[in-house]
Amino acid sequence: MADTAAGGKPLSWRLIDGVDRLVATAWPRGLHGMNGYLFLFPAVALVFILVVGLGYMLEYSLHELDLATYRLKEAYSLTNYQTFFERPVYLRVLWRSLLAAAIVTLITLVLAFPYAYLMVRTASAATRKFLLVALFLPFFIGQVVRAYGWLIILGKEGLLNSVVTGIGLPPLDLIYNYPAVILGLVQYMLPFAVLLLTPAVAAIGEDIELASESLGATWIGTFRHVVLPMAKPGIIGAAIVVFTLTLTDFAMPEILGGGTSDFIANAIYDSYFQISNIGLGSALSIVLTLVGSALVALMLMIAGTGTLGFAERKS
Repeated sequence: MADTAAGGKPLSWRLIDGVDRLVATAWPRGLHGMNGYLFLFPAVALVFILVVGLGYMLEYSLHELDLATYRLKEAYSLTNYQTFFERPVYLRVLWRSLLAAAIVTLITLVLAFPYAYLMVRTASAATRKFLLVALFLPFFIGQVVRAYGWLIILGKEGLLNSVVTGIGLPPLDLIYNYPAVILGLVQYMLPFAVLLLTPAVAAIGEDIELASESLGATWIGTFRHVVLPMAKPGIIGAAIVVFTLTLTDFAMPEILGGGTSDFIANAIYDSYFQISNIGLGSALSIVLTLVGSALVALMLMIAGTGTLGFAERKS
């Protein structure tokens, strides 16, 4: 064979042996116990970078903007945080963001769970493939593109209003309002929720449901008392991801809200890039981080810790 060296061993095998010897030299057998730490290093490094970034923002948030020079003053103060609490607009956008995050999370979970359940339980390979393609296709389209797609559908001269005016009705005001933002966010968050719920549903054996029904439980009773409790880790994970992503979203409120339904992320952007107040923008970022973290911790306290809670009960 052309791939065989003089020693009778294929060249590809000799190359693999050479790579193995190189790895053994660079990473001796005595260090194999540290393999897990090596794989954890990128995640730890990323978290470290995020913590350092938050530290810088915390530092900036304690310095007031000097309007004469448009530079942060050297003296430390709580003026930026005082501004947040004294100006009703910031409290209003924070409340609007929290309300939207709660609404979007609830609607998304209600829509995502049946989708994930059908995708796992369907006996039709064609249906499963269709659901998978429909699930992953939105990931190839950016959020901004999807937002502008909703403008084409919901605009005053969009597809939906063309149908409405075609039957003699006046056009509907479907964009640049809070419901439009909610609709766009639900459509954007749905694939994330389905991806997190699907493994949880797949881990539930179908024989468990059959056993429940054989003992006299109705399908609704089985779903309520068997499926939902066993899918709790996926539900908790999906709720946290959807809630935090919605709370920090910028594009949908900006495009579909049209300036009438801004979130706290839009206020942070304006502070940094519109009025060039880095201190105020950093203070708003810290407040958003603290509020979001506190609410996630509260969710875990109320609903449990998902798979960690299961592990504790097993031990």
